[in-house]
Amino acid sequence: MQTETSQSAPAAQSVPAARSALFARLVEIGGGPPDAAAAAVTLYDRHGVLVVRVGDVAVKAHQPDRELGPEFADRIRLAAALPHILLGPAGPPVDADGRTVTVAPYGEPVDPARDLPWEEGARLLAALHRVPVPAGAPSWGRPERVARLVGRLGAGPAEDAVRRAFAGLPAWIRGEGAEPPRARECVVHGDWHLGQMVRARDGWRLIDIEDLGRGDPAWDLARPAALYCAGVLDPAEWERFLGAYRDAGGPAVPPDGDPWAALDIPARSLAIQIAATCVQSARKGDRPLDGPEEAMVDACRRMACIEIGGEPA
Repeated sequence: MQTETSQSAPAAQSVPAARSALFARLVEIGGGPPDAAAAAVTLYDRHGVLVVRVGDVAVKAHQPDRELGPEFADRIRLAAALPHILLGPAGPPVDADGRTVTVAPYGEPVDPARDLPWEEGARLLAALHRVPVPAGAPSWGRPERVARLVGRLGAGPAEDAVRRAFAGLPAWIRGEGAEPPRARECVVHGDWHLGQMVRARDGWRLIDIEDLGRGDPAWDLARPAALYCAGVLDPAEWERFLGAYRDAGGPAVPPDGDPWAALDIPARSLAIQIAATCVQSARKGDRPLDGPEEAMVDACRRMACIEIGGEPA
């Protein structure tokens, strides 16, 4: 699966000889000398985002079609105030030929070949969620992405299954009405998965703070919950993550008992979002869905059946 379902950041790759103008500009912004491009590496190059390592810093060109807004500066300041949890940009963003670019200290990404740091991720999230929400903290607003991705779907059986599941979500997530009052508000990451973690010199940190702000902490658990419900994430790994989060006093779910009253809607929403991303990726690559991708679409089919009373969709 692609970004939505990957469990770690892609491995760094050597930069090809024919470097793009954007790549060269990121190396320059990273403070590298004229010959630094030969040693720079691409950490991430997907969905319009390019991240390049230049020495001890990671330089990121953010999505060109995403409006980060004036709240982005507030998110950067919030991350800077929590250095024991977040490894955010070292300063304000800069403009590079119309692209928003940030520079952050480099951290070693999760290695998928090793035991995945589920407990460390859970403890970081619990610590973030326990931070008192600062006055003026920007709102998170994450569920909007579900509707945007579903709206881009074309025609086909898999697309229809995703749309039927989407129709069963609450109206406010589908963009039809205002969001109801939140049961709780915490500082949330807003787009958490293991690819949003790096190891710094003194431990693990969260990165990518474009959605950082105040919101319902259940949404930070939604991606692994969705993958678990779809059968993509091993139950033992889900239990490791959920147990560590509870042990660390995370407020998104009750300390014991059934967590799904809090996680049901976020998990269903993320399953639909991931499935929509999988379908679009497969169509763009003119290839069939792979096993995990098909599992996400199957989860949407099950959701659609439940919504219409258990009859086949």
